[in-house]
Amino acid sequence: MVNKLSKAEKKIAYDAKLCQLLDEYSQILIAAADNVGSNQLQNIRRGLRGDSVVLMGKNTMMKRSVRIHSEKTGNKAFLNLIPLLQGNVGLIFTKGDLKEVSEEVAKYKVGAPARVGLVAPIDVVVPPGNTGLDPSQTSFFQVLNIPTKINKGTVEIITPVELIKKGDKVGSSEAALLAKLGIRPFSYGLVVLSAYDNGSVFSPEVLDLTEDDLVGKFAAGVSMIASLSLATSYPTLAAAPHMFINAYKNVLAVAVATEYSYPQAEKVKEFLEDPSKFAVAAAPVTAASSGGAPAAAKEEEKKEEPAEESDDDMGFSLFD
Repeated sequence: MVNKLSKAEKKIAYDAKLCQLLDEYSQILIAAADNVGSNQLQNIRRGLRGDSVVLMGKNTMMKRSVRIHSEKTGNKAFLNLIPLLQGNVGLIFTKGDLKEVSEEVAKYKVGAPARVGLVAPIDVVVPPGNTGLDPSQTSFFQVLNIPTKINKGTVEIITPVELIKKGDKVGSSEAALLAKLGIRPFSYGLVVLSAYDNGSVFSPEVLDLTEDDLVGKFAAGVSMIASLSLATSYPTLAAAPHMFINAYKNVLAVAVATEYSYPQAEKVKEFLEDPSKFAVAAAPVTAASSGGAPAAAKEEEKKEEPAEESDDDMGFSLFD
C-alpha cells in the first residue's frame, strides 16, 4: 500500500522545497498561470528542465514560507517577493539568463476556445468566407448581425466582423458560433509579470533592453543633469566641460573688448584688427589661376607668328 501524506505533511514538504529553492536560486520569474492546464504546465517544466524549476502553490502558503524563511536566514531581500504573490501565479527559479528563460516560457502557448463568461484578452474577428454550415444555421449569424449569403448550399460570411472586443466578456451566442466555426481565438500560457534578481524586483520589459538602449538612457540622464547644473550654476562632472568653455568665452570676450591680453587671445585680436592677413595665402593661387589665361594666349600668339612671316617671304599673293 502507498501511504498518502496528510495535509500537514504536504505543507511541511512544500515549505522545505520552497526554502531550498530560495537558498539555491538567486533569480526568480513570477508568472501568471491563468487558464494554464496541467498538461501544458508539464510541457513547460520539461522545456525548462536543467537550469530552471517551476513551483506552483497557494499564495498564502508561499507568503508564509517566504516570511518565515526570511526571519530564519536574516535575508530581508526575500520579503520583496511577498507583494508579487497576488492572483494565480507561480515561481520559476532559474540559474540561466532571465531573458532567455522568459522567451522559452512564452513559446508554450496553447490555443483555447472562447468560453462563456471569459474576458477576451484580444479582439476576435471572424474572417469572411465559406463557413461550411448549412442554411439552417443562419440564426446564429442573424443574432450577431453578421452579414451572410447562401452560396452552393452553405452559409458564406460576406465581410470580416469584429465579434468580440478585448476586455469584453464572451457571450453564449459568440461562444456557440466560434465553436461551430472551429475557431479557437485565444491562446494561454505562463505570462511573466515580474523578475526577481538578488533582491531587486523589476518589470519584464527591462529584459528587452539592449546595450544601445542603456547607453541612450544614460546619455539622456547625463544631458539632463548637465542642463540642470548649468541652469542653477551648481558644478557637476556632467556640466564641468560646458562651464569651462563658457568661462573661457567670457575671458576671451573681456580680452577682445579691453587692452588686457594673453597669448591665446593674441591671434583672435590680430584677426579682428586685420582679417586680410589671414587671406594672403589664398591670393597667389588666385593670381596664378587668373594669369593662366593671358599666358596661354601669349603662347598661342608666338606659335602663330612664324606662320605669318612664312607667308610674307613667299613674295606673291592670290592676285599675282
